[in-house]
Amino acid sequence: MAEQSHEFTGKTVDEAVAEGLAQLRLSRSDVSVEILSKGSRGIFGIGSEPARVRLTPASKPQTPAQPAQPAPAAKAEPAPVQPPANKAEPAAAMPAETLEEEAPEFEEEEEPAAGEERAATAVSDQELAEMASDMLAEMIRLMGFEATVAASWQEPDEQEGDPYLLLDIEGQDLGALIGRRGETLASIQYLVRLMVNQRIRQWKNIVVDVEKYKERRVTQLTQLAQRMANQVVESGRAVALEPMPANERRIVHLALRDHPQVYTQSSGEDERRKVNIVPRDTA
Repeated sequence: MAEQSHEFTGKTVDEAVAEGLAQLRLSRSDVSVEILSKGSRGIFGIGSEPARVRLTPASKPQTPAQPAQPAPAAKAEPAPVQPPANKAEPAAAMPAETLEEEAPEFEEEEEPAAGEERAATAVSDQELAEMASDMLAEMIRLMGFEATVAASWQEPDEQEGDPYLLLDIEGQDLGALIGRRGETLASIQYLVRLMVNQRIRQWKNIVVDVEKYKERRVTQLTQLAQRMANQVVESGRAVALEPMPANERRIVHLALRDHPQVYTQSSGEDERRKVNIVPRDTA
């Protein structure tokens, strides 16, 4: 008769196997293990899935039946049969603590040896665009948004040395993906770059946008910088802009770097860091 299989889950394959052995009260050598899923940690805990394994108790050869002993003719009732003193204790009676100690560890995936780096994977621009788009689309889906990702290679501006891959998220009601001062969008871009880096073992310049928000923001900040510069020239007094993330401060610096009558400098710490537009000393 075939042994029945049982499925168990855990944060990792090791934990799932250990849980199954403890519940079945079997040792590792008594079961065969089939890994159904290695699980996933998800994104910020969203979309995480446990590891799943199937444990099947190994078939054991049955002990040959003992030949029946004829009852003595002089006795009306057969003598009670006592279990042999050296008969092994059933596996079900083994303590779970002992079984867990016997469970070996599983390696979910083969990692490079200490001091050894995994070789970079060569990918074409088309393959990279498809890979990054799929990763971003899955991330957005796990975050609960319905959107599509449009991928395109962009020529660098005068400050960027190489073409970059632009991933623009398109859909309805996506403001939450941008966040306050674009902080959520910056985190999403960081994660996509990190995941691609881990996959191909090399850095690629990938820019993530939402409905061309960054393009519009560059225009807005450039216009703001020019207006504030004119105000500084007219008043002769420096102006401090609102705190901005580093990428937005950079836009303001670049917009006014060649201005003949003002210059820019940053001040403040961390989230309070801002750009000051200062009149040049023309004396």
